[in-house]
Amino acid sequence: MRIVDANVLLYAVNTAADHHETSRRWLDGALSGGDTVGLAWVPLLAFVKLTTRHGLFPSPLTADAAMAQVLDWCSAPGAVIVTPTPRHGDVLSALLAQVGAGGNLVNDAHLAALAIEHRARIVSYDSDFGRFDGLRWETPDSLVD
Repeated sequence: MRIVDANVLLYAVNTAADHHETSRRWLDGALSGGDTVGLAWVPLLAFVKLTTRHGLFPSPLTADAAMAQVLDWCSAPGAVIVTPTPRHGDVLSALLAQVGAGGNLVNDAHLAALAIEHRARIVSYDSDFGRFDGLRWETPDSLVD
């Protein structure tokens, strides 16, 4: 299983983004059954928040359109909603202690903990995931032909 980060979701729908085509190709292919894609609510909600925000996208989505996209992803054949296990708090705490930081790394540590708990990889363009020992992560670039 590969757990997708918010930046990949954003790039997949933002046609003006540098990583649009690769992100879209990987996500569409994986969700159609080519892979198991773990979807967590933190990145999904970040997608809704950012795509509906004026000034970030050339044409922001409505909340209805953003949620329709999220629900479409969630109902895809390759999609699995990933939730914390009972050991999530301990794994998350250890990851935050390891990097010695909170702030902007809290959501990354949460996704990293989910990936470790579910023996999954993170798919992201955020190199901060490389700071977490024991986490496997990759970019969509490495997953498409």
